[in-house]
Amino acid sequence: MEKRDLYDINRKPTGETIFKGEKIPPNRYIIVVLSFIQNSKGEFLIQKRSKQKDGKFASTGGHVKTGETSIEGMISEIREEIGLNITPNELELIYSGREDTERVFFDIYYLKKDFDISDLTLQKEEVDFVGWDSISRIEELIANNLFLENHVEEFYRMIDIFKKRGVDIEHCK
Repeated sequence: MEKRDLYDINRKPTGETIFKGEKIPPNRYIIVVLSFIQNSKGEFLIQKRSKQKDGKFASTGGHVKTGETSIEGMISEIREEIGLNITPNELELIYSGREDTERVFFDIYYLKKDFDISDLTLQKEEVDFVGWDSISRIEELIANNLFLENHVEEFYRMIDIFKKRGVDIEHCK
């Protein structure tokens, strides 16, 4: 059974752990990670989550396991869910935040990489299929409530971060 490390409100490890599915204790947090993967055509990789998850579209992400750093957790999630092997220097941490209601620290990563999605090996318990989509297509999925709700805010946060950098992320080639 998968374990997760617990952190205090300042993101300091407490030495405590919980199992996947257990409720996060009061005054404790876990770390979740999310990636936005873009190809050189400006399209983003999105996945359709399995029916047992909720069947919604989303980005690749998950919970950091015990003993992993945030970036190691992100690399693990990408490898486990979609079968893509990447190195730490390919990922850019674009945002780190804390959500007190859910008691999570969340890290958003960006990856610019070209690859053939037919070469990916999907984790069937998690992912039905993946595809490259434009920002406007993702916004359609969001408008139709087909995109995972807690990934929506981070999607727009990522776009805003790049706008503040002066980068037109949709036409970023």
